Amino acid sequence: MAFTGKATYSAGTNLPELAEDVSDLVGIVSPYETPLLDALGDPLREARSTRHEWLEDELLPNKDAVNDSTYTDPDVDTTFVVDHGSRFRIGDQIQIEGSKELMLVTGISTNTLTAVRGYAGTTAEDMGDNQIINILGNAGLEGDSKPDARFANRARKGNYTQIFAVTVEVSGTDMAASQLGLADEMDYQKQERLREVIRDLENTVINGGQPASNPQGSDAVRRSMKGVIRHLATNVFKPTDAGFPSGTNLDEDKINYVLRRIWENSNSNVDLIVVGGFQKRKINAFCGDSRTYGAQDTTFTNMIGIYESDFGVCRIVTSRWVPQDSVLFLDSSRISVLPLAGRSFYFKPLASSGDYECGELIGEYTLELKNEAAHGIIRNLSVS
Repeated sequence: MAFTGKATYSAGTNLPELAEDVSDLVGIVSPYETPLLDALGDPLREARSTRHEWLEDELLPNKDAVNDSTYTDPDVDTTFVVDHGSRFRIGDQIQIEGSKELMLVTGISTNTLTAVRGYAGTTAEDMGDNQIINILGNAGLEGDSKPDARFANRARKGNYTQIFAVTVEVSGTDMAASQLGLADEMDYQKQERLREVIRDLENTVINGGQPASNPQGSDAVRRSMKGVIRHLATNVFKPTDAGFPSGTNLDEDKINYVLRRIWENSNSNVDLIVVGGFQKRKINAFCGDSRTYGAQDTTFTNMIGIYESDFGVCRIVTSRWVPQDSVLFLDSSRISVLPLAGRSFYFKPLASSGDYECGELIGEYTLELKNEAAHGIIRNLSVS
C-alpha cells in the first residue's frame, strides 16, 4: 500500500483494516526490585522447621563499668563497686578508660572490688560513676593452684518462618484469546504475582515482626518472621543519645561513630550500609565540596556506592523499604534469608470449578540474623 500521509483510523470507513498502535511490551511502573536480597544472595542451606534456630557464643567480657557514686578520694579509696563483679579475678590488671592509672585487683566481694591504686608506678586518678573499666589481663602466681574455670554459655536463637501466598486465576476466554504484549496470560500473571511476593519478602525481612503471643502461629494466629530492625538491640543509636554526634542530619561523623561502636562491641565486619532514598542523598553529599571536573568532562557524577573507613569497606545499598529516618549497618556474612525445605517460591495448580484456570504461588521463608551486636542502626534522623 502506498504511503498516503494519513493515519489508518482517519482514512474512512471503507477501508477493511483498523489497526491499534500498541507496543508489544508491557510496561510496569510499580517498584519490585529487591536490592537487599540481591546483596545477600542465595542461602547455602534451607530451614528444616517452622522454628529455625541457630547457636551463638561469645568470649568472656573484658570490660565492665563503675557503679559507685559514693567514691571520693583516689588516694584513700581502694574499694569501689562495679556492675558485674563476676567478670573480675584477683590478680587482674584493670584501667579506667581514658585514664593512665593502672590498678591491681586484690579482693572481690560480690560487686565490690579492692584494688591497689597507682599500680606499677602510675598515679592514682579520680573515677566517676558509669566509667568503663578495661580488664587488661590476669597475673597468676607461680606454683599457684589452677584458677576456677569460667566460660560463657552458648545461646540458642531463632526465628519463625512466614508463608507468602497469592492466587493466580485466569478465565478460559483470556487463556484462548490473543493478548497484546504477551504470549500466555497465565504465565504473565505468575510473573507479576511472583514479583509482588518477592518484593513483600524483602520488605518483611527489613521491617517484619512477630506476634507477641503464640509466635509459632495457629489456626487463629498468623505466623510471621522477625525482621532485621526488630532483631537489633545492642547498637541502636539516636541523635538524642549521650555521646552521639550532634544534629539530626546524617553525616560522616555519625556513620564513623556507629562503625566504631560496632567494632568495639564485636568482631563484626560491617560491609553493608542500607538506606532509603533520602539518606542516600545525604551520603552522596559527603564529598560534594571536594568534587573536581576537567574541561572535557561532560558527565556529572553525584553518587557514592562504596564507603571505606578505618573499620571496613561498606557497600551502599539503597532499598525503598528501609524507614526514611533510619540507616542500617549490616554484616552480610551473618545474615541469610532461608526458605523452608521444599517451600521456596513455587506455583501449585489448583482444581478449577468453572471456566477458568487457577493456582497459588507459595513460599515460606525466615530470616537468620546471627549476633545482633554485630549489626547496628541509626534512627530518628531528619527526613526534610
